[in-house]
Amino acid sequence: MTSEFSLSRRELLTGAAALAALPLLGAVLPGAAFAAAPQLGPMRSSVYRAKLGQFEVTTILDGAIQVDGPHPVYGQNQPAEAVKAFAEQNFLSSSKIENSFTPVIVNTGKEVVVFDSGNGAARRPYAGKLAIKLGEAGLKPEDVDVVVITHGHPDHIGGLMEDGKPLFPKARYVIGETEYNFWTHKDRLAGPTEAIAKLVQTNVVPLADKMTFIKPDAEVVPGIRAVNAFGHTPGMLAYHVESDGKRFLIMADVTNHYVMSLMKPDWHVRFDMDKDTATATRKRILDMLATDRLPVTGYHMPFPSIGFVEKTADAYRWVQASYQLHL
Repeated sequence: MTSEFSLSRRELLTGAAALAALPLLGAVLPGAAFAAAPQLGPMRSSVYRAKLGQFEVTTILDGAIQVDGPHPVYGQNQPAEAVKAFAEQNFLSSSKIENSFTPVIVNTGKEVVVFDSGNGAARRPYAGKLAIKLGEAGLKPEDVDVVVITHGHPDHIGGLMEDGKPLFPKARYVIGETEYNFWTHKDRLAGPTEAIAKLVQTNVVPLADKMTFIKPDAEVVPGIRAVNAFGHTPGMLAYHVESDGKRFLIMADVTNHYVMSLMKPDWHVRFDMDKDTATATRKRILDMLATDRLPVTGYHMPFPSIGFVEKTADAYRWVQASYQLHL
């Protein structure tokens, strides 16, 4: 029995040679569609939103920078080799770290509350994007009712002013009394605090007439109250958010890295102004988060910067949120 369709060996070889030649046609035929798509560079999400009871919580990636580390940025009181080894054990580079910045927005249904303002567009490359990203989050600067400043470091206050004007023209402001008094004292304008104090003078002090100065446990708006987080700076405050029995913590810079300081709360961090107090605060708040199983956002956690803290045998572990806040 014979097939009605058959190819000779010569025909098969001729066809194979023709197929092999096809990729070359793009080089000789104008407009031939054989070129690969161009590489576009890294891309990451920059806006995240979830429900918390009757509230909406939005995190916005203000940007990220890569610097040398982790030692001595983290583990200043540890041998460099021990810090590098711990980074590698946790699938991290032993010579570079990334520092990202994540302002938080809580829409209570009555007021839009922004926590920290990012770096500001003119401060550093690859960061200072809050003003732009607000639009992607469906908000305009004039929609913001309250701006809460967790502490006075530049990556938290740099975006309060853009082009010499307040970014949030209709907002009132909230800051810890201890924090404001520290950074605005005349003695801060010299020595190691000079650069930050000068930025406070240009970005925070002009807003003082619209500012409320609070202490720990004070209420910002119904459902949001301040939590003592002193140590990273003299008066940093974290914020507890609650709606319909759903709780959430905005911990600011209680821990600056999801591995190098959260998993090692005793390790000193370069950015902590009072190392011992910052360590005690870190342990207290991380223990509360683990015990109460609260979702939390940290300013420098991996975006979308929301997760949980798990108690381990000797410290803590960061558990990135998945769909928990979507249910």
